[in-house]
Amino acid sequence: MKTLNNQKEGSMKTVIAILMTMLLGATVNATQKANEKEVQIGVSSAFVPGGFDSSSDAYVVVSGVFQNGCYRWNRAEVNNVDSFNHEIKTMATVTQGMCIMVLVPFQKDIALGKLDTGKHSLKFVNSDGTFLEKTMTVE
Repeated sequence: MKTLNNQKEGSMKTVIAILMTMLLGATVNATQKANEKEVQIGVSSAFVPGGFDSSSDAYVVVSGVFQNGCYRWNRAEVNNVDSFNHEIKTMATVTQGMCIMVLVPFQKDIALGKLDTGKHSLKFVNSDGTFLEKTMTVE
């Protein structure tokens, strides 16, 4: 009878330990989310490949440098002003707290989708309103 009670106690302790671990993990994750904010970042260069036609998905490759280790790539917002003018804003997530204080390079592909045949203007807009402008020819 004692071995059955000992097994039940051991199982109960295991269940409690698992529940405590899950609760602690959820609390840490919620705290991390509360300490994150999204910021617009600039790019230092943009590579525009050639050879796109109106039936293919166009893309560009951007690169830059994060200020420190608390930054990580989030997304790019592509605003099609009209059929041939496009504004691209790049976004990062910044975690507040202790960070490694080194410059962290990044490089990302940004999908532009299917574009009309012709010459397209691509403006990579920085948070201060300045921009890097490139052109893309779609055949």
